[in-house]
Amino acid sequence: MEDLDDAAAVFGQVRPRLFGIAYRMLGSAADAEDLLQDVWLRWQACDRSAVTNPGAYLATTTTRLAINATKTAYARHETYVGPWLPEPVDTSADPQLGAERGAALEFAVLLLLEKLTPTERAAYVLREAFDYPYREIAEIVQTSEAAARQHVSRARKHLAAGRRTPAGPEEQKRFLTAFVAAAQSGDLPTLERLFAADVISYSDGGGTVRASRIPVRGATTVAKYVRAFAGHFWTGVTVTPAVINGAHAMLLSRDGEVFTVLTVTASADGIDQVLWMMNPGKLAAAAV
Repeated sequence: MEDLDDAAAVFGQVRPRLFGIAYRMLGSAADAEDLLQDVWLRWQACDRSAVTNPGAYLATTTTRLAINATKTAYARHETYVGPWLPEPVDTSADPQLGAERGAALEFAVLLLLEKLTPTERAAYVLREAFDYPYREIAEIVQTSEAAARQHVSRARKHLAAGRRTPAGPEEQKRFLTAFVAAAQSGDLPTLERLFAADVISYSDGGGTVRASRIPVRGATTVAKYVRAFAGHFWTGVTVTPAVINGAHAMLLSRDGEVFTVLTVTASADGIDQVLWMMNPGKLAAAAV
């Protein structure tokens, strides 16, 4: 029993990092928790006396399991009803979510990471969020150091090509606050002014709640779309600012229950993305 208590203490010490790796790989807090349960069972069953660096062992185990789980997750996302968005997590208590840096947490970045191979995603997460040396990344993902560098480089290029330079946190907050005010009042001209010309609105209802099953694109179209449901959507809604995935967001509640996590991504061109996380199965980690 004492040996198991020691194992639990070691696991508990590194658990925030393990969760941070798993969440960034899978984009789901629930799936990350399930994966960590598997890691814990493996840690219990292994010959721990032969493990010289428990933290490295557990991070390696987590990452390799996450690579396999990500392959399965990608396949599930292809058959998901409507747009798939990452599961939001409340980062007000842990802005870095188990990392030395708060990298690879924002929704826009997590969505772009979906375009990478699981191994590229793992290499990028280990390097950008946790500052692992390339030598260790190579050992974890079972490749050469040169290949590990190439994985990270490709990931960085893909992310840079996939988004404009984001506005700073306070500017993002200003855009979000202005958007909510205009959306509540159905103010079409203001909505259009806030949007970049190629803005995209994604609504993740998971097929269980009413939400657009296709992305809505273009400043005029998105503005009209938001105005069209303003009259009934916002009735009786309480809007609460929150820090979700390291960025400003709004929790939308009705009768005391959060039913939507709303956020935007913005650049010098205006709001590029409007993200409505409405799937009830994904809101538990944000509505705390």
